[in-house]
Amino acid sequence: MVIRFLVLFLGTYIVLSILYNGYLHFGKSETYYPDPITHLVAKQASVLTSAFGYKTEIIPHQNEASMKLLINDKYLARIVEGCNALSVIVLFIAFIVAFYQKTKPTLLYIFVGSVLLYCANLFRIVLLAIALYEYPQHEEILHGVIFPAIIYGMVFLLWVFWIRKIPTKQVSDAQA
Repeated sequence: MVIRFLVLFLGTYIVLSILYNGYLHFGKSETYYPDPITHLVAKQASVLTSAFGYKTEIIPHQNEASMKLLINDKYLARIVEGCNALSVIVLFIAFIVAFYQKTKPTLLYIFVGSVLLYCANLFRIVLLAIALYEYPQHEEILHGVIFPAIIYGMVFLLWVFWIRKIPTKQVSDAQA
């Protein structure tokens, strides 16, 4: 079962990573800079941050493939491809597929988990932007520790929930 897990996990991860890299390579757009999904995440983060009462703006970065996030005309952060949560979702999906159950529950869990991760990532960006605006002296710990822990912690919790739903015999077979 360990071999099955490794083949499914690595196979899914490699295939989805190749597809994602293809999207990044061929999905470049002048309209939706730097790529459509990162652009969408930046716009949604801007709208959500504004909903918390902050004057928020996003503008394309002139020197790199990212969007600048400004609060009250203060440049706080850049939203890069890594901020769109897709690479984290790819990792999440690979793990879920590795512990494949029946098709319908697996696909449903992948969909629901991916939506949850996307939404959690959006709120993570919004909270990070507000925290950087209000507490700029804590930038290193906010960006380097706390906010990565939010997204990876959620992935871990979703994995644990999925594993706990697998019948005990399958888990013990996978560990053997």
